[in-house]
Amino acid sequence: MKKKFKILSIDGGGIKGLYSASILKQFEKKFNCQTSDHFDMICGTSTGGLIALALSLKISAEEICEFYEKKGELIFPKHKKRKIPFFGTIDYGFLKQIAKGGKYSDKGLKEALKEIFSEKKIKDCNNLLCIPSYSITEAKPKIFKFDHKKGELSRDNEAPIIDIALATTAAPTYFPLAESEFYNNEQFIDGGVWANNPTLVGLLEALNYFVGNGKDKEYDSIEILSLSSLTVTGGKKTGLKRERSFKDWGADLFETSMNGQSYFTDFFLTKITEIYDVNIKYHRIPSVSIATEQESLIQLDVANKQAFDLMKIKANDQALIFEKKDVIKEIFTTKKTFKTK
Repeated sequence: MKKKFKILSIDGGGIKGLYSASILKQFEKKFNCQTSDHFDMICGTSTGGLIALALSLKISAEEICEFYEKKGELIFPKHKKRKIPFFGTIDYGFLKQIAKGGKYSDKGLKEALKEIFSEKKIKDCNNLLCIPSYSITEAKPKIFKFDHKKGELSRDNEAPIIDIALATTAAPTYFPLAESEFYNNEQFIDGGVWANNPTLVGLLEALNYFVGNGKDKEYDSIEILSLSSLTVTGGKKTGLKRERSFKDWGADLFETSMNGQSYFTDFFLTKITEIYDVNIKYHRIPSVSIATEQESLIQLDVANKQAFDLMKIKANDQALIFEKKDVIKEIFTTKKTFKTK
């Protein structure tokens, strides 16, 4: 008798990972469970990758939320405004972002990751993993995985989790390139440049190795829960300046590509479930609406109490809606079946 393969996928979004983690915190409380016990595979990009790695180490969603609130300002320290010739008064962090090697050092991020992940390695995780990054060295996408297929895949299990976390979160112009001694000093940037919503990555991994008609595949169906970051979805007014430098684009340059990729992946998944001959159930918990007056707080790197409170309010409202759905109850009350140990 074949079984259902369950996937949790978590979008990237910087400090807005607090929104995603807060939804999972509510589900864990409601169903008295640990997320890790209910998914065969957990996929996550950028901040979603941090959440995925932590969940797979059986760190509770509540602890992950505390991590964001306690370490957010260490990771994204606030910059003062300065008067700069030809620019006028400008946020010094933005000046660094466009002309001086990146908006933030990764020193605070490394310190925070060290506290939550310690010396743990991928082999210590309790779920299959797909954590997207992009290799600048090799000029191609990179997916960090929990080694599987009975020794056929032997690549990432000895890798320090901190290295993986840095590789998936190294957002261009925000943080320096990530460089891993374990991978012979290969350099990486944020997986959000190509897979901010990693659902498709997880689906392909499942179909390639675990689900289908092959004799070595023990699963015959897939169920996916995809969790969006909190995104500004209201669009822009018409009549914007058409000739736009990086100064004009600002944070919109990176976030627009992330949002576009996430939207397409969601659209693709809704269609593939209709035409593919494997039984695929796909569920997406989307972002909620953000009022124009709230947009300044809902950014990749705005880490303050006002922003945290707003994210938690939005997450709690969304969790209350979805926890009443039968499919969410079923997902969080039935255990995973794939054993990593």
